[in-house]
This record gives sequence, structure tokens and C-alpha cells, in this order.
Amino acid sequence: MSHYIHVPPGSPDVPRMNLTVDERGCREGAMRLLKELRPHWKPEEVTTQVFTDGITNKLIGCYVGETMDDVVLVRIYGNKTELLIDRDQELKSFRVLQAHGCAPQLYCTFNNGLCYKFMQGEALNPEHVCNPTIFRLIARQLAKIHAIHAHNGWIPKSNLWLKMGKYFSLVPTKFEDEAVNNRFLRDVPNPQVLQEEMAWLKERLSSLGSPVVLCHNDLLCKNIIYNEKQGDVQFIDYEYSGYNYQAYDIGNHFNEFAGVNEVDYALYPDKELQKQWLRSYLEAFKECKGFVTEVTDKDVEVLYVQVNQFALASHFFWGMWALIQAKYSTIDFDFLGYAIVRLNQYFKMKQEVTLLTIPE
Repeated sequence: MSHYIHVPPGSPDVPRMNLTVDERGCREGAMRLLKELRPHWKPEEVTTQVFTDGITNKLIGCYVGETMDDVVLVRIYGNKTELLIDRDQELKSFRVLQAHGCAPQLYCTFNNGLCYKFMQGEALNPEHVCNPTIFRLIARQLAKIHAIHAHNGWIPKSNLWLKMGKYFSLVPTKFEDEAVNNRFLRDVPNPQVLQEEMAWLKERLSSLGSPVVLCHNDLLCKNIIYNEKQGDVQFIDYEYSGYNYQAYDIGNHFNEFAGVNEVDYALYPDKELQKQWLRSYLEAFKECKGFVTEVTDKDVEVLYVQVNQFALASHFFWGMWALIQAKYSTIDFDFLGYAIVRLNQYFKMKQEVTLLTIPE
């Protein structure tokens, strides 16, 4: 039960519709959902727009008129993603975050997706997340989520190692396409090496003392919505959210400075930027927890070491995730190439960050 996410009493129920939306003909399915969610909308006046062909899901915006004041987002889950994602936990996380003002209104779920309110603003790119004005907002918002307390004073445990073990068991051993299989065998470490690295990670990182908190776990740039007019940021997509190590969530976000489609680890934040980010985060975290907000240099240095070592687990996790996606996903994306990039960066970064030591 230590992984259990408790939805606060009084949280509104989320309607469930017994409907499956075909990702190839999504307008028809969206219209059937809108008939329940927006019965006053005339179907011929509804505009549907593909907001992103993401690498996990398909996201469709539906609205009437030009102003986009009321936009219903329809998210259709990708093929076989139930192997990778606990949909019940996603729904609970969404409701918890909504109850704490950290997520948009959730309208309904359906057999292969969910509908929620569109957040006004701009989805970020790697060049935005190193902007001091924006990264301080991101740090504060993440701190707010991390400060959401577990129900009844439970001491939650991370499910990172459990999930990593599950992913390892799903990693394919071969591919049908000969060229793809040759690339897989040549560029991906063999299962024994991966298993040894996973055991090393668990032993090394579990001893770092990073607290377990409610995490987003997938804070890539496109999952951050910046509203310049209001001067705030919000996070979207809670598929991977759950209890995890604080340092993992931050390290994972720092890895995402490199981007997804054209990954460039030269964009990984340097120590100076990280320290500014971490200080903003710790000030906000202590404030949200009701602690004295003074943050020492040592506090920042400890978190810096934890974050950069947990960034290794992020590379490893998404490397295995991408190998599974390479086998099952119908989305046009080079998942095998992405897995190779993440695992290569894991081994490169491992040599550097294992030299870091937590100050006495």
C-alpha cells in the first residue's frame, strides 16, 4: 500500500464512457464524446486540431469559434501503452493534482483515453527551460507537487525499482526486421549487462537519502505549459506520475533539457544553472512544507549530487521504455535510436557523476 495514491475526500467523480476512439478516425470518436460533454455544440461547427502527434499518445483539441476559450482535449492512448503505464494510478494522480490546483479539470475517461480542459499557454522547448524567469517558475511548481503530503501520514515508498524491473522483463530480445535486429544487437547492451546495471543503480541510489514524494516523473519540455500573460507554468500528462525519489524527478527534468526529437546533451544544464534552479526549488519546497525557508549552500550541494546521480536512473528507465516502444508502438518515431542515445548517455554520464560525493 506504500505506493497507493489517495484521492482526497470530496474530489469530484470522473465520468467513464464506454467508448473506444479509433486513432486513425479520431474526429468521429471525439464527436461522440462531445455529444455528452458539450451537448450544446453543433457538430458542423466543431473544429478539431491535432495538437501533437506525441511519441506515446495522440492529442486532439476540439472547440467552437475562433477564440478557443473553451477547448476540450481528447487524449488517445498509444498502442500497447498499458504494458508501460498503470492507467488507474494515472487517473488517481490526475485527480490528486487537480484537487491541489496543479492540474486542469478532468472531464471524463473512455476505454482508450481521457478528456480534459485545455490549458492556455505555450508548450515549452529546450531553449525556454534554461531561461531564469521560466526555470524558477518550473522549480516552484515542481516543489508544490512534491510537497503534497501522503494520506494519513503514511511514509510512501518509491515504485521506481519495481517499475524498472517490469520494464526489463518486457524488453525485446530480437526484432523481426533483419536490419533493425542487427542494429539492436550491435548497439544495445545485452540483457546481462542491463541487469547488472539495474542492480548497481538500486544499490547506489537507494543509499543517497533522497526523500520519496509525489512526482510527475516525465517532465519533458512539451509537458510544461507557460502562460506568459499570467506569469505561471503548469504541467500536463501524468501517465508516469506516482511516488518516487525527489532527486529522480529533478534529474529526469534536467535530462529533458536535451530535447526528444533531436537530442543534444550539450544542452544539459551546467552546475551554475543547476544550483540556481535547485536553490529556487528548495526555497519553494520548504515554504510549501511550512519549514524555515533559509537554504544553505550545503543543502544545494547535497541535492545537486543526488539529482545528477539519479539522472542516471532516468536515462536507464527511458532507454528500456524506448526498447519496448520500438517493439509495439505504431507511432512514426525511431524508438530504437532513442533507446541507444539514452543508454549511451547513461554509460557516459556514469563515469562523471559517480565521482560526486555528498558533503559531510
